[in-house]
Amino acid sequence: QLAALAPVMLALTAASPCWRGVLAATDARWDIISASVDDRTPAEDGRGLSDSDDRLAGSGVRQLPRSRYSSISRYAFECDGPAGQVRRFCDVDAPIDEQAYNKLKAAGVDEALSRHVAHLFVRDPLVLFEGLIEEVDDTTATDHFDNLQSTNWNTVRLKPPTGLGIGGIDSNPAEREPGWRTEFRPMEVQLTDFENAAFSVFTVLVTRVILAFDLSLYVPLSRVDANMRRAQRMNAATSEKFYFRRQLAPNEVSEAQKFVNCCGGDDDDVFEEMTCLEIIDGKGDYFPGLAPLAYAYLDHIGCDGDTLARLSTYIELVRKKASGEAVTGASWIRKFITEHPEYQQDSIVSPKIARDLAVAAHDVGLGLRPAPELTGGQVIRPITRSGAWDTRLSADKIPTKEERRELL
Repeated sequence: QLAALAPVMLALTAASPCWRGVLAATDARWDIISASVDDRTPAEDGRGLSDSDDRLAGSGVRQLPRSRYSSISRYAFECDGPAGQVRRFCDVDAPIDEQAYNKLKAAGVDEALSRHVAHLFVRDPLVLFEGLIEEVDDTTATDHFDNLQSTNWNTVRLKPPTGLGIGGIDSNPAEREPGWRTEFRPMEVQLTDFENAAFSVFTVLVTRVILAFDLSLYVPLSRVDANMRRAQRMNAATSEKFYFRRQLAPNEVSEAQKFVNCCGGDDDDVFEEMTCLEIIDGKGDYFPGLAPLAYAYLDHIGCDGDTLARLSTYIELVRKKASGEAVTGASWIRKFITEHPEYQQDSIVSPKIARDLAVAAHDVGLGLRPAPELTGGQVIRPITRSGAWDTRLSADKIPTKEERRELL
């Protein structure tokens, strides 16, 4: 589900407006890195013909519609409602390796997950490590799968259990089985620890909100791709609109109707274009917004006052980035370059400008150079262990529809 949120968070954290000494007309890194690691043959990316090579996945001639660094190509889940509710949102081409798919299906893996994993196998691994090729026992280690999985760089990555840990949640963390994990990868590094903490914590809160309130963020993947393109434009956080679900919560009228609004419905009823601020803060009386939902969740779990105060500064920074009260890293960097005395209005970032920018960014990160426009006015102070909240964030679903309705 986080794939639908990825473009929004990319826009809010955009911090890459210049490359190789040139000020770009974009604010984020995604398409640039995507092109830099795009190893498709001419036949695979549709540019022309290539000789068939049996050493390569698909013999190097199977068409691959996107780089290995991209947004996701499939949702790896199907809801419990009528068949195909989520699958119909997988509306972009996602070729699969038939041999891998058949093996997964024969082993009892469900359709959605089988297609997700089989899609990974349409590419070859990029790297090999000495001592981790023939020496690896695939029945006891996941190194070979991790090798392939780790070079499919998507906005969201589903990471299966390693099988190497022991014990449950109360066991020694050093020995604990990590379990299933979701890696959220679109966000860009910020200039201050405060901003990095804010976006990291907000993302975790959104995951807990999704689980607790049983929400659905699914939109067609073709719209997610469109959102990714928009997210990289200049000032996308405040000037662009993104396709997002109008109704996040399932229909509680009856179990039979639950999935009509969870994953189904006509396109016009499922999603619409919203600004980042509307997605974060809410729109009308039908879309509550992710920030108010985060506050509702914290109220539900009984968050203590000190922790709530800290988390509120993080949530409010995200809101300010979406409203424009706080600028993105890309906007700050662009302004620094264009207002530098040596800048000639020609998009060239000279060595002098680059050095001064590096020094300024370093000082902002250390708190030596005030940058309230980045932090929304928040004064950066050291984060300590003192007063840390020791209550684990719960991923348990709120048990009754009455409780959910009251909090929503």
